[in-house]
Amino acid sequence: MPLVAGIDSSTQSVKVVVRDADTGVRVREAQAAHPDGTEVEPRVWWEALQKALGGVLDGVEAISVAGQQHGMVVLDDQDEVIRPALLWNDTRSASDAVDLIEEFGGPAAWAQAVGSVPVASFTVAKIRWLARVEPDHAARVARLMLPHDYLTWRLAGAQGQLFTDRGDASGTGYWSPSTGEYRDDLVTQALGHLPELPRVCGPATAVATTPDGSLLGVGTGDNMAGALALDLQPGDVVVSLGTSGTAFASTAFSTADASGFVAGFADATGNFLPLVCTLNAARVLSATAQLLGADLAELGVLALAAPSGADGLCLLPYFDGERTPNLPDARGSLHGITRSNFTPENVARAAIEGMLIGMAQAVDALVDSGVQPRRILLIGGAAANPAVRQLAATVFDFPIHIPPAGQYVADGAARQAAWILQGEEQAPHWERAAGEQIEVIQAMTNAAIREQYENAQEALYALP
Repeated sequence: MPLVAGIDSSTQSVKVVVRDADTGVRVREAQAAHPDGTEVEPRVWWEALQKALGGVLDGVEAISVAGQQHGMVVLDDQDEVIRPALLWNDTRSASDAVDLIEEFGGPAAWAQAVGSVPVASFTVAKIRWLARVEPDHAARVARLMLPHDYLTWRLAGAQGQLFTDRGDASGTGYWSPSTGEYRDDLVTQALGHLPELPRVCGPATAVATTPDGSLLGVGTGDNMAGALALDLQPGDVVVSLGTSGTAFASTAFSTADASGFVAGFADATGNFLPLVCTLNAARVLSATAQLLGADLAELGVLALAAPSGADGLCLLPYFDGERTPNLPDARGSLHGITRSNFTPENVARAAIEGMLIGMAQAVDALVDSGVQPRRILLIGGAAANPAVRQLAATVFDFPIHIPPAGQYVADGAARQAAWILQGEEQAPHWERAAGEQIEVIQAMTNAAIREQYENAQEALYALP
């Protein structure tokens, strides 16, 4: 049977999944850890990938890489990495994003140019930070790429042209999903000159081969790979609760949200992927569990023992600043504390509700951009917690469908690898494995919780 491999190089780890190209049946998998932080030497990703790949690729005919979006990887004219990569969750470039917006004529001009309004997460803001803070490094930049581009290049033997796909390119802030072209002027405006940029290829393109002879797919961004694995249909909105929280949908139309809430990305199939991202999701729960001396399962038990709305206790979960809403300097805060409601149960419930409210507001923004949801697909590590599932029904306005737990980013990359191997017009359809069921939870929206959080946000941050 032909085998394909999908690689998920995320913030926290690298995961490799090998599947049968025809049926999608999982054959084997492996993973290795990445260091914590907001910047990392790209060679660390490569070393972790080599560790994970040991013995895994036997018989694999095609490989594709999905990676964390937005990261800035810069090489000099000798193809040496100039400095550690800045990751999506590095907010030092917040003021640079503001400067770029003003210089180019405001949020609406950016939304029309590239589908998104830059924030600290975007690559374009990071290269402006590099030009401002490390001008000597900026002057040496000969090649500019994203994390998944770097790993694809290394798998190809670190030789030749750079390649990327429209999905990951759309998160840079200097490639337009609506025109399919780079905005070289925006790169030059941010960095001071125009380096080599990866060639943007179609979703089913084989861009190179490994030294062992496996085909290399163009790869994509992590959210785009997740969407490909889930085979999104009209009306599907994914809410993913990992290190970050994301809400996205696959659409036939591009978006240009001047408010900056919705990033107008492309997907990995030739369509579009309007997306809202928060910096704070699962780690809000782990931090709260640590505070309460509990594990995540115990946190869920505590939360379910508290009433809806946590007796008025409200946690704004901006532990690492925030991307959406754009509050890079914000910090988490607990509101409405009284002697009677300040209990472990209410704190646990407020942590989960606060995380989920942020995602419900993300879905609202997608609706405002033209997405018409019929269901929420809830995935990610935090979605495995029964309390998260149950409380999600109180904050979302649509039925919640919970697919079986899986490595959706790596699986999406594997599906892309199968696509290039088979050479069909559309990505291969893989039947769900026997026994895999989608849990369905009907919405039981509690409008009072939404109002409670909106009031706290408006009071503290004067949000619209």
